[in-house]
Amino acid sequence: MVRPPAVAGQFYPETAAEVDAELRALISPADTKRHAIAVVCPHAGWTYSGRTAGFVYSRVEIPDRVILVGPNHHGVGSNYAVYGSGSWHTPAGDVPIAEPLAAELLDNCELLAEDLRAHGGEHSLEVQVPMLFRANPNVKIVPLLIGGGWPESGGRGNLREIGVAIARTVQEFGKPVLLLASTDLNHYEDQETSHVKDKLVLDAVVKMDEDALMDRVRDVEVSMCGVASTYIVLHAAKKLGAKRAELLDYRTSGDVSGDFARVVGYGAVVIE
Repeated sequence: MVRPPAVAGQFYPETAAEVDAELRALISPADTKRHAIAVVCPHAGWTYSGRTAGFVYSRVEIPDRVILVGPNHHGVGSNYAVYGSGSWHTPAGDVPIAEPLAAELLDNCELLAEDLRAHGGEHSLEVQVPMLFRANPNVKIVPLLIGGGWPESGGRGNLREIGVAIARTVQEFGKPVLLLASTDLNHYEDQETSHVKDKLVLDAVVKMDEDALMDRVRDVEVSMCGVASTYIVLHAAKKLGAKRAELLDYRTSGDVSGDFARVVGYGAVVIE
């Protein structure tokens, strides 16, 4: 099964030449790249969040296997949906699913279901794939979408269970695997308000405190769409030995558009 692009021509360009030109502008080759256990990366249209995402793909080593965890904005399909076989087509080329790794993850967690339909129209992981392919043409992926009631998506117990299963799967695989949490930050409030709310959640992410992150999203009403995805990846990364995290970049859509009345926040974090 080949998944066709759902948002090429909307969130990012639809031809190989256009993708290449835009990624040359967004991703800068680095002399040395950092080895990371996990990253947090935004998923809006490249015009708005591509520069922030580019900090991840410019500075972090992308291994041959990546597990991507993102929110299911459309509520289609299973609450915890793995795309377990085939490949994802991008304008620049096809990216295979890491099928043995996906199968092992499914075996390690009864909460997860193989559900290709859930991924059909979702953008939160798709926008990452051409960037991953640019950074490492040998990359294979395991896409996982998190649905359920926002923000806790079925409860923190479920999210921790999925995080433990991801960590166990990576440990059993025995080769480098990068975890990627795909999320945007606060949505559609003014720049000043978003700066305050985004700082609260990013501080929790950098402290690798997933429960503080969830508490702040709930208590301060931060409309961070991928909070559950980030919770899972933080929990898994700590199980894999992560000791520190660093904010690589933060900005809002207003910094691009000049409209500061209704912005969306974007942050890039590396977890080592």
